Order: sequence, then C-alpha cells, then structure tokens
Amino acid sequence: MPKIRITKQFTFETGHALYGYDGKCKNVHGHSYKLAVTVIGYPNSNPDNVKYGMVIDFGDLKKIVKEEVVDQFDHATVFNQNTPHIDLAKELKDRGHHVILVDYQPTSENMVIDFAQRISSRLPQEIELYSLRLQETESSYAEWHASDN
Repeated sequence: MPKIRITKQFTFETGHALYGYDGKCKNVHGHSYKLAVTVIGYPNSNPDNVKYGMVIDFGDLKKIVKEEVVDQFDHATVFNQNTPHIDLAKELKDRGHHVILVDYQPTSENMVIDFAQRISSRLPQEIELYSLRLQETESSYAEWHASDN
C-alpha cells in the first residue's frame, strides 16, 4: 500500500518582537498565523479498526496541534528570553497578559522549527511529520520539511 500525506490547517493570533532587528519588526506587533501540518504514513488496512482507511484521524491530529501549538501560542506575545524585552514581558505578565519566553529569536523560521519538534514528539510511532508551513502574512511564510532535516 502506498504512503499517503494528509494536511490539516490551523489559524492563531500571536504577537512578537524581534530584538536587534533593523526594521519595523523590532516593534511589538502581531500576525494572524496560518499553520499547515502535513503528516505521512500508510492508511490503516484493518477493516475491523474504527480508523480503517485513515493515516491518522484528522481529529487526533487536531488535538495534538491544538495542545502543542495553537492553545499555547494563540493570543500570546512571544519574546526571546535573552533580550531586553524581558522587562516588557515581566510587566505584561504582571498585568495578566499571556507571554511566552523562548530561547530563540521568534521569527517564523525559528517558530516553525519549534513547532516541528513539539508536534513530532506527539505523533504515533507509525506516523511521520512530513512538513509544516507557517504563513505569517498573505505573502510570507516559512516551511519545514523532514527531508531537509
């Protein structure tokens, strides 16, 4: 039986700032992110299994991505923990805002690497993460492909 790729798309709103950047993105701002998650595997071939014909139940994939990415990053502000934005992050947290401190510059490129690690660790053993596409704006996105890593 051939391997099949399936994709599920997600959306979430996240703010960030790029410390040290020489353009507008050094300022705190946000994006309406679109995340496409593609996994690959063999469809279940057991006609007695409730998941017969599925690589993975879309609902199961949704649960993983929501728990690992969407629920954590939606309406959060992401800062690099090693920048002067830490003072702003502390003030926002003290005022009840959802702030995430990461050990990387929160660019789309680095976020998609982080998301790949989070999602991969939760997939069933027989399912592989094939690719991620994190769209930051209508015309800009970062992609992660397992074959490149």
